[in-house]
Amino acid sequence: MTTPAPPADWLRLDQQICFSLNAASRAFGGVYRVILKDLGLTYPQYLVMLVLWEHGELPVKRLGEHLRLDSGTLSPLLKRLESAGLVRRERSAHDERSVQVRPTEEGLALRERALEVPRRIAAATGFDLAEIQDLRSRLDRLTTALDRATADGA
Repeated sequence: MTTPAPPADWLRLDQQICFSLNAASRAFGGVYRVILKDLGLTYPQYLVMLVLWEHGELPVKRLGEHLRLDSGTLSPLLKRLESAGLVRRERSAHDERSVQVRPTEEGLALRERALEVPRRIAAATGFDLAEIQDLRSRLDRLTTALDRATADGA
């Protein structure tokens, strides 16, 4: 068990969980960049495709909720994916304010090629499956707690 740092050290960079999470995220980004190059996707585009492969057609608003992205961030991603022929955007017949997004046949076919990505990412971490599941569970708990703290005004 690690001894907690004395309060005088709490403002050191290496004591900040936010910095460790940011550094890990940037490192993941580098690995994903290399792995996703073969698919012609960026990491944010890959996340969009993951949601569409899982859920099929969705309104942009729901897609954004899944990804925790606002429409201003999501719209350029969808435009590039549509230009690449991987998704199709259409105004809803029921509500013209709503835009539906769905994967195209080419987008669905890309899923088969993407099946190798999670295995390659897991291998890059050096963690076994149980460690990955434990880390994901802890990060989910952390996210829930931080969302709650934000809603409560921290």
